[in-house]
Amino acid sequence: MSQELETIKPNEKDFNILNLGPTHPATHGVFQNVLKMDGEIIHDSESTIGYIHRAFEKIAEHRPYYQITPLTDRLNYCSSPINNMGWHMTVEKLLGVQTPKRVDYMRIIIMELARISDHIVCNSVIGVDAGALTGFTYIFQWREKIYDIYEEICGARLTTNIGRIGGMERDFNKECIKKIRSFLNDFPKAFAEFSSLLERNRIFMDRVINVGKISAERALNYGFTGPNLRAAGVDYDVRVMNPYCSYQDFDFIIPVGTNGDTYDRFMVRQQEILESLKIIKNALDNLPEGKFFADVPEFFLPPKDEVYNNMEALIWHFKIVMGEADVPVGEVYHAVEGGNGELGFYLVSDGGRAPFRLHFRRPCFIYYQAFPEMVKGSMLSDAIITLSSMNVIAGELDA
Repeated sequence: MSQELETIKPNEKDFNILNLGPTHPATHGVFQNVLKMDGEIIHDSESTIGYIHRAFEKIAEHRPYYQITPLTDRLNYCSSPINNMGWHMTVEKLLGVQTPKRVDYMRIIIMELARISDHIVCNSVIGVDAGALTGFTYIFQWREKIYDIYEEICGARLTTNIGRIGGMERDFNKECIKKIRSFLNDFPKAFAEFSSLLERNRIFMDRVINVGKISAERALNYGFTGPNLRAAGVDYDVRVMNPYCSYQDFDFIIPVGTNGDTYDRFMVRQQEILESLKIIKNALDNLPEGKFFADVPEFFLPPKDEVYNNMEALIWHFKIVMGEADVPVGEVYHAVEGGNGELGFYLVSDGGRAPFRLHFRRPCFIYYQAFPEMVKGSMLSDAIITLSSMNVIAGELDA
């Protein structure tokens, strides 16, 4: 279609301007694309962002370190625990805190569950935008089962505020372990059924193969990471290239595509779900004994029963939450492999109660820059499905 378009030289007056968004349901978020259309063909596109810009980075300059965790929840809210723990690890890097192995493994279990949840949403929505609603309505119950596990761990489901600087708020209880085991046992069969609906479905394949292509070179030039980069053929994964949280203890495959199109992005996420299941099972089977928090009383919140009954614990609780504990002067960058790419935190501390500067490296913000290039010359319906396959989350895009 794009080759045919090159031979067509329509007059400027023949173009139509179409607003895709900011409130169109197919955009799955609040952002606008002003499309220059030649019939059903996209001649050019201009993206507009900022509709839900909430100034998180500026707010963070006026919040103690502990009060920044809820801000990170609202970036990629499809996998918020990864955001939470990425932030906690960034602060731990600044403080020089070494977490126990048990904390690392617990975090890995939670983060990989979040990755599965994120990919379930993305891939089922790709199916919806291709006209296949059944897979979405069926597989979504498993995201809720993951949320049941979150709820058992921290009491929250979507915006979790899970974990603490230095470790976890509480240890995994028996019910939590039981729910994780049940998920590991039951989910693979349901996921296989979902996969059989789409992966080799001829109608679906015709809708997504060679749609929204981007080369490895162009993806790297834009700064792509995560599944979108791996789909283009580059095997970059933060968990392997810069291991954190004891990921070096685990053996897993990095799925890589070849074509950089919507189908490859879909299949990379499909395979990553299977790899995440392997990591979770391995971590749970080999969960180390020991404490679920580091020995840093000046930053790790004391247990609530002590806070209610012990004056010293109450004082420490107040000091930590209000940012009265001393924080070293320094500058650190820490990145984790988020649900849709490298989620980084650039933190500058001047020793005050709040960061002097905090920058969130949001992968969605980078992907969206490439969207006009990826949809140029394609059909309008292809633009919808391309945007879904990039997994652009509006909350993370604007920040």
